[in-house]
Amino acid sequence: MDTDWASHQHAYGSGEDIPVSLCSLVDEDAEVRSRALAALDMSVLHQGSLYTVTAPAALFVAAILDHPMGVTEHEGHFPWADGPPRSLRAALLGWLGQVAESAAYGEDPARDRANWEWQPWDKDPRGERDPDELAALQACRDIRPALYDAVEPFLSSSDPHVCETALGAAIPLLYAPALADRIPRAAALLRARLGSMTGRRERAAVARALSLWGTDTSDLLADSDPAVRVCAALGPVRIDRPRALAVLLDALKDPRTTDGWFPEPLRGVDGRFRFTVLRSALDLASSFEEVAPVAIAMVTGGHKSIVDHESGPILFRAFPGGYDPTRSLTSAQRALLRAFVHTDEATGSVRGNWLWFRATGLPENREGIAALLCGDRRRSTYP
Repeated sequence: MDTDWASHQHAYGSGEDIPVSLCSLVDEDAEVRSRALAALDMSVLHQGSLYTVTAPAALFVAAILDHPMGVTEHEGHFPWADGPPRSLRAALLGWLGQVAESAAYGEDPARDRANWEWQPWDKDPRGERDPDELAALQACRDIRPALYDAVEPFLSSSDPHVCETALGAAIPLLYAPALADRIPRAAALLRARLGSMTGRRERAAVARALSLWGTDTSDLLADSDPAVRVCAALGPVRIDRPRALAVLLDALKDPRTTDGWFPEPLRGVDGRFRFTVLRSALDLASSFEEVAPVAIAMVTGGHKSIVDHESGPILFRAFPGGYDPTRSLTSAQRALLRAFVHTDEATGSVRGNWLWFRATGLPENREGIAALLCGDRRRSTYP
């Protein structure tokens, strides 16, 4: 690879030191490999940010996926890392998946809402990008076909960790518009393996991939395992939308059980699993009324610490265009606001959500919401 590394940048400066780290990924010394993995995370893809050095580094990583050293195991390369040792190959596939997720961000706003955390005060939490950042983003998008070609063979790996991390990388890589024609082949590979899979985690991961790629998962909506059914309903369901939504809402009726399905989050799923299920349900619903009973129950039982994952997004779905003071509230909107008012003292449901209330044009405190409800009731009674 003929790359002028000094002309590229990473999180801490010039990329001229990156070739040493990349070559160290296949060093025979496990500690050297571990430090090289840390450099990938901390410098080349710092907190999910892309740099001009990221694309050439990712191409190098893709090229060594089949290196004999890939089967060696390593401990976590950060002090806070937990879990059993994984192979170097699994670690590299996981890193490529993170690159692919960052590269896909912003291509499809609806998908971003369903898969990434966002805030009411900043619909793009990664903020404005300067020219170098835009160049880095485009470079990482341009190499996705090459990355996918390197990842695809490992979808059939006999190592469950390698297979899972390969799938975790393939999902966001195939979000690329230029790779849409690869989805049928990838789906066929996964379908061929699904029949022999018995574990919940691996079957659910496959169902999630098929769903997120927009393939027909209607058969999996009737699977005997509720976790598989839910994962089959997470994507942009094009067939049997009502049944898919019903599957998601049923899972949200018992959020503790839903959270317990995957003690270790699935690849590409951040936080508690119910957060992902809720975002998908809100996105799949054609109106707030379809999700109102379950959504209101979640607000009633919620807590201010999960405002930005549950009650806030629910509020935005109830008022998708913002609150219009010239129009009466719907019965579902009134019921939701009453739930916020009634639980505010115990859970801080209004106080903790004040930024979300502001973003929707609603009053930002309990008294204001109560007054709005009172006025709306009088207006509805006496038009």
